[in-house]
Amino acid sequence: QVQLVESGGGLVQAGGSLRLSCKASGRTFSSYAMGWFRQAPGKERAFVAVISQTGGSTTYADSVKGRFTISRDNAKNTVYLQMNSLKPEDTANYSCAAGQYSSRWLTYDYWGQGTQVTVSS
Repeated sequence: QVQLVESGGGLVQAGGSLRLSCKASGRTFSSYAMGWFRQAPGKERAFVAVISQTGGSTTYADSVKGRFTISRDNAKNTVYLQMNSLKPEDTANYSCAAGQYSSRWLTYDYWGQGTQVTVSS
C-alpha cells in the first residue's frame, strides 16, 4: 500500500512558477514509476508527466514540454513537478500517482488527493 500526499499548489500569475511535491509513505516508493496528472473543471483527467523508478526516463505531455520538469528523490520518497512559465490554461487540480510508466491514468495503482493550481492572467 502506498499513500501519496501532494503539496505546493496555489495561486500564481501567468509567467510565474510553482513546485509541486508528492510525498509517499511506505518502503516501496522506488519500485513505482510516478506520474502527474491534472484535471480542470468540466474536463477529463489529463496526463502531465511521468518518471521512471530510477529517474532515468521521463515523458511529458506536449502541452507542458519545455516548461515543466518532473524529478524524484527516492531517499525522501518524494516526486516533484517544477512548473515554469505557467499559463492560465495550466489551471487545474494536480494529482500524483504511483504505477506503471505510462501516460494512461488507468495503469496507476495509487493516487493522491490532489493540489489546486490556479494561474491568473
